[in-house]
Amino acid sequence: MSHSTPKLSVQIEQWTKEDVQLWLTTQVKVHQTYAERFYEEDVLGEYLVAFEKKDILDLGIKHGPAVKIIYYLEKLKQGSRFESQFPAYVEQWTKEQVYQWLLQYVKIYGKNAERLQEEDVSGDCLVCFKKQDFLDLDVKSGPAVKIVAELRGLNSKPEPMLQPSLHTNHDHKDSPTHLKSQPSSSPAVPANQPESLSREELVKYESRKVQTPMEKAPQKAPPKPEMLGEERTHSEEITDRLCAPTLLQKTLEHLVKNEQKTFRFHLRHLKMTCHESIAQSKLEDKDTTDLADLMIDHYGSQEALRVTVVILDKMCRCDLVRDLRSSMGHLKLQCRSKEDLRREANQGDKLKNLLTCGGNSLDSYDRFVVVVNKSSPEQVEYLQFLNKLKLFCVLDFDPNSAVPGGLCHSYREARMANLHTPSQFEGQTEVVMKNLNLCRQTSWVFCNGRHDLDSESQRELDYKNWLRKACRNVEQLVSFICKPEVLLHGRTLIVFLLLSPVHNEKDPVFDTYKAFYKHTEEESIISICESQSTYEKWRDLIQRQCECDISKQSVSELTLSEVNGTIMALGPFNRASGRLLPSSDSSSVVLKQKDEDFMTALDILCLNQCENVYDEKSSEFHDFKIKVEEEFFRGGKVKWWNFYYCEKRKAKPFIKRDKYENLMKMIKFHSKDPKSACMLLNLFHHPGCGGTTLAMHVMWDLRKDFRCAVLKDNTLPKAEVALQVRKLMMLESEKPSPVLLLVDDSKETENAQYLVTCIHKAVVEDCSSRTVDDAPNCQVIILNCIRSHSPKEQYRQHSTTECQFITTSLTQKEQEDFEEKLQELRKTHTKPENFYTFMIMKSNFDQTYIDGLAHNTLENFDMSTNKAQLFAFLALLNTYVAESEISISLSEDFLGIKMRFWQEDNVLDRMKPYSNFLIIDTIEERGGYKGIRILHHSIASACLEEMEKSYHLKVSEIAMALLQCDLFFKTGVVRDTLMLSIQRMLIERQRKKDGDERETFSPLVEKIHNQQGRQTIQDIFVKASSQFVVSASIPQALARYLYIKEHDFPEALKWAEKAKKIKENPYTADTVGQVYKSNLKSNIQSEKQSTSCNPEDLDTNIKLSINAIRAFQRAQDLANTQDKPEEETADDDSEDCPTKSSYSVYGYVGVLEIAFLVFEILGRLPFFKEGDPLRKRYLQGFLKKMMPITSVYKEDNEINKRYNEIIKDHERFLLNLKTEVKEIFELFDCYFTYIKGNLGEFDSKNHRTVCGHFEKYIKLFFSSPEEKRSERDSNPKLNLKMDIEERRGFLEEMHADTFAGILQYMDKPAEEVEKITEYYVFLQQQQQFINQKQKIKEKINYILSNIILHLLKPKSKYVRNYKQLSALLLETLQDVGLGHPFPDPYYLALLLFWPTSTQEDTEIRTYVNAIRSSSRKRLSILFRKRSTVAHFYLGKQVGLGRLVPKPKLDECFGEIRRNALAQLWRNGDIFKEKQIISRLHRVNGTIELGEVFANYDVYISA
Repeated sequence: MSHSTPKLSVQIEQWTKEDVQLWLTTQVKVHQTYAERFYEEDVLGEYLVAFEKKDILDLGIKHGPAVKIIYYLEKLKQGSRFESQFPAYVEQWTKEQVYQWLLQYVKIYGKNAERLQEEDVSGDCLVCFKKQDFLDLDVKSGPAVKIVAELRGLNSKPEPMLQPSLHTNHDHKDSPTHLKSQPSSSPAVPANQPESLSREELVKYESRKVQTPMEKAPQKAPPKPEMLGEERTHSEEITDRLCAPTLLQKTLEHLVKNEQKTFRFHLRHLKMTCHESIAQSKLEDKDTTDLADLMIDHYGSQEALRVTVVILDKMCRCDLVRDLRSSMGHLKLQCRSKEDLRREANQGDKLKNLLTCGGNSLDSYDRFVVVVNKSSPEQVEYLQFLNKLKLFCVLDFDPNSAVPGGLCHSYREARMANLHTPSQFEGQTEVVMKNLNLCRQTSWVFCNGRHDLDSESQRELDYKNWLRKACRNVEQLVSFICKPEVLLHGRTLIVFLLLSPVHNEKDPVFDTYKAFYKHTEEESIISICESQSTYEKWRDLIQRQCECDISKQSVSELTLSEVNGTIMALGPFNRASGRLLPSSDSSSVVLKQKDEDFMTALDILCLNQCENVYDEKSSEFHDFKIKVEEEFFRGGKVKWWNFYYCEKRKAKPFIKRDKYENLMKMIKFHSKDPKSACMLLNLFHHPGCGGTTLAMHVMWDLRKDFRCAVLKDNTLPKAEVALQVRKLMMLESEKPSPVLLLVDDSKETENAQYLVTCIHKAVVEDCSSRTVDDAPNCQVIILNCIRSHSPKEQYRQHSTTECQFITTSLTQKEQEDFEEKLQELRKTHTKPENFYTFMIMKSNFDQTYIDGLAHNTLENFDMSTNKAQLFAFLALLNTYVAESEISISLSEDFLGIKMRFWQEDNVLDRMKPYSNFLIIDTIEERGGYKGIRILHHSIASACLEEMEKSYHLKVSEIAMALLQCDLFFKTGVVRDTLMLSIQRMLIERQRKKDGDERETFSPLVEKIHNQQGRQTIQDIFVKASSQFVVSASIPQALARYLYIKEHDFPEALKWAEKAKKIKENPYTADTVGQVYKSNLKSNIQSEKQSTSCNPEDLDTNIKLSINAIRAFQRAQDLANTQDKPEEETADDDSEDCPTKSSYSVYGYVGVLEIAFLVFEILGRLPFFKEGDPLRKRYLQGFLKKMMPITSVYKEDNEINKRYNEIIKDHERFLLNLKTEVKEIFELFDCYFTYIKGNLGEFDSKNHRTVCGHFEKYIKLFFSSPEEKRSERDSNPKLNLKMDIEERRGFLEEMHADTFAGILQYMDKPAEEVEKITEYYVFLQQQQQFINQKQKIKEKINYILSNIILHLLKPKSKYVRNYKQLSALLLETLQDVGLGHPFPDPYYLALLLFWPTSTQEDTEIRTYVNAIRSSSRKRLSILFRKRSTVAHFYLGKQVGLGRLVPKPKLDECFGEIRRNALAQLWRNGDIFKEKQIISRLHRVNGTIELGEVFANYDVYISA
């Protein structure tokens, strides 16, 4: 048979995509859908020739058509026509007929025939198949060869008579009556009365049948979990025992001899049930009756019948399978009486045990994953139990779930759920979890469309299209969920909630089950079915396809109402009244679960916290109380329960620390006299001294006055936290309620200060529409707990009214309270002396007691064992990294523990005898997981000392062993957390006790350096670098160590460059610059001690300077251009930049430092030597480009000649230094003038550095008064020129030659400003300018100095009036236009030309736009993410009098401390004060999208 080629171009390469589509439909004759896929993917002829079968399969095209297309394509490329080698009728076969031929004539395994049918192998595709094509479909070589041979044999045989066959998926309802292999009659169905019963059995059976519904079987003891689901009613057992053998025997009789042999073969190798296979010896010489009895004895009646169904299915005896299933169904209906059809008596207990691991609380599992198919609105009513489960995600196959009446819609009415699609789970694990907010809020994943969205892409797909378009994404989603770093195996339960039947394997829900089955343990999956029939279809499908028995893991005989009631009755219990929050006017409101779901960052403390959760008279509550108290006193984190217990009758009060009253008074004081919408109060405390417990104790006692919450995760964006705090403040109330927020383990006050800014912004924006009367209640107090090794010193450095401290030292009263508490614990707990954290505090942190504990516990410590190594790792981490731990899952892997379900403490069991020092915590960060740590920081530290003292095990050896454990450095969320702790241990520096500066290196590095020196340090960092391959911080830290401690600059540079190569950012680039700078300083120091001069040293030092400046400039460029500076952290603190966003100007500081080192080097040259005024003048002239180096007088010798050559080689670099330094000083004038006060640690250090260098600059480039007089006397004709230069020099010395510098004089003596203005008057009179730029700059500065002088000394003779200054400014504005690079002239325009209430000046809009444009060019990068200060405010007078300087306003608040006043300005609460309201003119406007729109009859964007 032949086909004609379509009329297309002879050259395939010239075909368009339309031509390819035409060829596929007319020549190849594939389905139009497949041709359209090629068209949609832009497959041109030139691309088509390169296609292989895999490429076509990747388009979602089934295997059959793909083989056909490739076959035709090969023929086309060969230039030949398709000639079929088989009879014409073969090409006419449908895929069903191919399936029938394979079963009836080729007689291959049914699974292989089904595989071909699934891949659309019709006759026209089959004739194109080769052996390899069958192998690609997982058909073994034997069947593949036979198919090819039988296909060829059709040429010499008559056309086969194909007869319909039943498929194993049971889609066909009618069975054929003409199949040769079908038996003439179905096996006999037993009558109502069983056959062959003895008289006793018959009496018992009949009496069982007539038992009334009111009669009940005897009660049985609750079954063990592993036996759930296996109990059966008495009548079922009799019926099965009497009827099943007959049914099974008659079915086996229909097998011919060879088939019976095959049946025994499958039976011997069957592994689908919980039973062992039947031994070969037992199967020999058995007829059908004996074989049936043997199977029933081995498997039991029902299981034997199911085994038979599976084996017959594998043998392709579909007819027998159909009849046997039908008979089994009749058997159940006819042999069960009404009483026999009732549910299993233990189904409720079974459901409870499956969900709680045999307990009474849903807390047994950390997370639940639910897979649900289509539901009806009537069913949704009984699915409220989903609201109670800790859902990680729901995989929903109902496209109507999100519409009203759907399951998702119902869930979201009560709980928070984020709606996702499977494709959103692609990418790096941690990124996906962060972006989708997994583990914090339920993820509801729509796996087959969403009909609530009007989008064609969200339509529900039939199975064929779902398999092609969506199946891969769902399988990837399942793989993601089952990653141990996402959900821990054994602590997550996957629930298949079948609300509608799954009829066959062509169902997306079944494919999802197979995906979970592939990635997790069977015990982690349970099924809840809405009916028995749904369950039976589901069970049989899984048995047939997955060869596993799910009966133990399934619940099917409870109604949905009973399922809902059973789960809702499980703990933890929700009180009927709900969780309550305090509200205005001493009222309270209910905290809804959905609202709490939204506030994922906060652990909210309610008014009725812990109440009505348990039956407090029950033994369960008593056991829970003992456990919680024991965990806390051993060293666990304090829980609200601990305070609740102490409020109960007969209980002793919770121990109040000495600072309790101070902290309570401080909070109440600031709440009664609020000066801010958000207030920050700091509590500095030693690690492990009870600081967090004290803070939570205060919160517990203030829960009726504040809405209290603890920030659970410090890693969350501060803006997101602020929004949640605002929601808590406004929840269920028109009037805002005060909030007390605890921030624990904050490392810096600066970090919390940023949170204050975010909260203030969020609160003010929300309350902007509210009345002033609401303002006092619009308040958030942040209680910031800061771990510190010197809490008392830090307390003294801060405002003592806004902070407190607590140390590891108890007062006498506290010691007495602890002794009293111990006596109480002895009455309720066994061996309270083993509550080591409590005992440490009771002993007043006695080091001798702690050392004794460590010595006794570590007796016979053997580092060669895994448990000892793990304990040593924990001791190291817990000593040097606060709040560090190793996850339970990693600990199990390290110890070689295989996960056992329903058990949690096996790690502690394995860690004995060290487990007395260990505790398991739940870590909220990064989605939540459980980790193990040592009870107390002091115990960890003492254990390290004991290991070194008694076992000669140094911390360096433990650190190296930790770094050599590859298990800890694989990817994954919990591993990333551990890696972060290890990294912090190596690089994180502590504050010095006597100031804000930090130690040079981490405590661990300092200790190892002091003990063992460089080589050990370098070995550790080299190994760490091999583990932290994508982190720049480790090589960066090693570079710092090498250049600071060892002065090995070449090696340091190598590691600094490696860090920059890994991740180039401002900090790694800065480290390179620091290496060069340190090298340069070292060289200068060495040369100072040397008595000889070597010109080559100058060349070396200048080259180092060039490289250093280049590195610092690169660092500054990176800081200026990065898109999100707030997210860029210092990987290794970069010499002096350990805090986030601290690099804003540090590159400029580096350039300044290098420039002045170069000036120092030049000043030591023989012909520029310091101390000689003439030689100093030579250096000034050279650097100011007024004297070439060749004109500088120098002695004629070889050394000076070489110096001269070197300077000429680098002349361009050297001559640009002075200009570059001046530009940087002007930039810093802007920076320190415009940013708000309260400079951070590194801005303060930068300010000191810049000021110091400016003094050097003045000394170097300006003459002393004596030198000026001498010069004036020697050049009397140049007096005017010298006068001009002298005045300009004075202005530069006083920082008054810049606009920003003059603004700094607003709070300085009027006489200084008057002299500055006098000099500008002189310069304006002389009108001698180098260029137009200088003229405009001095005119602008002159106007500003006049304005300030008017404010400070309005009657000065140099003051010009408002009219004169306005005219001069208008003249200047005409000169500069609207494109001036600096905002200075437009700033003056706003000061002088802002319209009054009686005038309208539309030009002001132009100046507003101009200042915005110039500020963005000049200042936006410099001030990014920083608040700027306003120097002038608009008053109520006219002319210059309406400009009110900020220092004048500050004078109104002389009684307020400076820090408190600065806080009022920062958050804007200053404008609520009467003194401000009375002096300033209010301009109305609004804020939209971060822009200010001011209104004076028309809107002006500012």
